[in-house]
Amino acid sequence: MKSDIEIARSIRMKKITEIAGSTGIPEEMLEPYGHYMAKVPETLADEERIRKSKLILVTAITATKAGIGKTTVSVGLALGLNRIGKKAIVALREPSLGPCFGMKGGAAGGGYAQIMPMDRINLHFTGDFHAVTSAHNMIAALLDNYLYQHQGDGFALKEILWKRVLDVNDRSLRDIVTGLGPRTNGITRQSGFDITPASELMAILCLSSGMEDMRRRIENITLGFTFDDKPFTVKDLGVAGAITVLLKDAIHPNLVQTTEGTPAFVHGGPFANIAHGCNSVIATRMAMTFGEYVITEAGFGADLGAEKFFNIKCRQSGLKPDLTILVASLRGLKMHGFVPEEKISEPDAEGLRRGFANMDRHIRNLQAFGQTVIVCFNRYSSDTEEEIEIVRDHCRELGVGFAVNNAYSEGGKGAEELARLTVDTIASRPSGPLRFTYSPDQSIESKIESLAKNLYGAGSVSIGRTARNKIRKINEMGISHFPVCIAKTQYSFSQDSQKYGAPSGFNFSIKDLVINTGAEMIVAIAGDIIRMPGLPKSPQALRIDIKDGEIEGLS
Repeated sequence: MKSDIEIARSIRMKKITEIAGSTGIPEEMLEPYGHYMAKVPETLADEERIRKSKLILVTAITATKAGIGKTTVSVGLALGLNRIGKKAIVALREPSLGPCFGMKGGAAGGGYAQIMPMDRINLHFTGDFHAVTSAHNMIAALLDNYLYQHQGDGFALKEILWKRVLDVNDRSLRDIVTGLGPRTNGITRQSGFDITPASELMAILCLSSGMEDMRRRIENITLGFTFDDKPFTVKDLGVAGAITVLLKDAIHPNLVQTTEGTPAFVHGGPFANIAHGCNSVIATRMAMTFGEYVITEAGFGADLGAEKFFNIKCRQSGLKPDLTILVASLRGLKMHGFVPEEKISEPDAEGLRRGFANMDRHIRNLQAFGQTVIVCFNRYSSDTEEEIEIVRDHCRELGVGFAVNNAYSEGGKGAEELARLTVDTIASRPSGPLRFTYSPDQSIESKIESLAKNLYGAGSVSIGRTARNKIRKINEMGISHFPVCIAKTQYSFSQDSQKYGAPSGFNFSIKDLVINTGAEMIVAIAGDIIRMPGLPKSPQALRIDIKDGEIEGLS
């Protein structure tokens, strides 16, 4: 079969004006970025239409290095729904350059179920990531300048929370010292870099309801603490207006298309293992304004992206899915059944059955949120009918819908079974009211414990000294009502990336908290998770090239 980028190049795209016209978006409202991409004003969202639209969340079993395929399923479902006569739009996150040139090579779906133009989406796209990076680092520069210019007045901060960001996997920047050299180079201090998807500004972009709300949130960002333990904010710095200006275009969602000309909104890009892992509220609401069915995705496994989708995104926005789809694959299930990676393409019914423990816990967790769940089996070429039937029978025993997705190789035709099951399930037994894992009035410690014990299977929770000091400040600031965003490995329910399957009874340790008063959430750092990834021994950048004007190596 052709590579993803070869398939993408073989498809003749429609002009973005035609895509907009098919949804009902007026051409004069578009801000085109070339022929095939455009920004759409966030003011076009319509509450009445949003209430009538059906929202579908796509999530997955715990991630493995063998891949699961959420984006391929999300795009494929949109294609399948359109093939059976439904007006469907997919709303996804933007890929980050770090993983594209590091491990993944791209994040725009795969095969005949991609969003396009995949090369531009995977690279600089419409510049949203650059805008977030620039705005974040502008705050850092303005803060350093403020401290430098006011040191003669006796002003200083006892603790500075705001670091810098870059959308590149660069382990050398995790911990740095700034201001070295002559006095005019600024104040010498220890700092560091996170990757841009972990920026609080990225979370703000994705959680804001509009421009006004985004400015309000930017003003509320806590940059550090004074020597009398008072928070020092962007409002105190006096630059909220300037930072909003840098993000004034980035807040508008991006309209693109799929391999079959289905409309797609791609906007925002927080990771789910170190941030809240969902595309923007604005893009989701925009898709619901113009689509009868809207498919959105939450990053990594359901214990990360889906949990945060419900407890953070839905809580803050009022959104509520009508259905949740859990993606699974034979390879992923076998890895969670402790089959060695080099043997996961071989038949192994017992290893497959052992892997059900991981899938079953995710199903129970999603049902605890009040969700109706169906399992989507993402098919690979090496999968056998016998083993697929084992998964189908298991889902039947659980009373959970099951459909095979062949969109990677067949496009929308290969997702018709999933599309019909989706429509029928929403019509006959849609999800009920959302049930959150914790209430706002619970303490930060109690919220963490609720997540760790009820969703992950932990037996105990330990909170380190640094984290406890942050909790004291959170309580003093009166923001303990914020939801908690757990940052942990994507490869396990636990904080140990080697614990596959459905571990239980383990200790879940929190070493630090990140106070996001603008995004209105508290990020809890579990175990050894790092907010600036490194590059592997053989990064994907070694395989990315341009020959005869054509890009190679993206997938």
